[in-house]
Amino acid sequence: MHKFLKKIIGDKQAWKKLEARSKALPNDYQIVYNEIKSYMFNLWRFETSAGNEAESMAVLEDLLNLFEAGAGSGKTVLEVTGKDVAAFCDDLFHATESWRKKLNASIARKLGQ
Repeated sequence: MHKFLKKIIGDKQAWKKLEARSKALPNDYQIVYNEIKSYMFNLWRFETSAGNEAESMAVLEDLLNLFEAGAGSGKTVLEVTGKDVAAFCDDLFHATESWRKKLNASIARKLGQ
């Protein structure tokens, strides 16, 4: 198992509950959930800050809550996420802006600016 994934799923019981919930979703939701999860792991695997595991689990929990509500109301997954799932992910993860700030701050600090 990938090191980052091991780090993310620290609490196996919580992880198993999330996975069970995802498997109860309609097929289209499962496909998009798994793709988003994979995207998130790939995006965050280089992030080593403390608390990232809890943040990842919280994001997946929020995503499942949203997907369960959407499926429960009869919406297709793309009605929930929109057709630009990558943009949905950026909004969901709040990654783009905060990581840009971190990158710029890190570079400025290392260059003594």
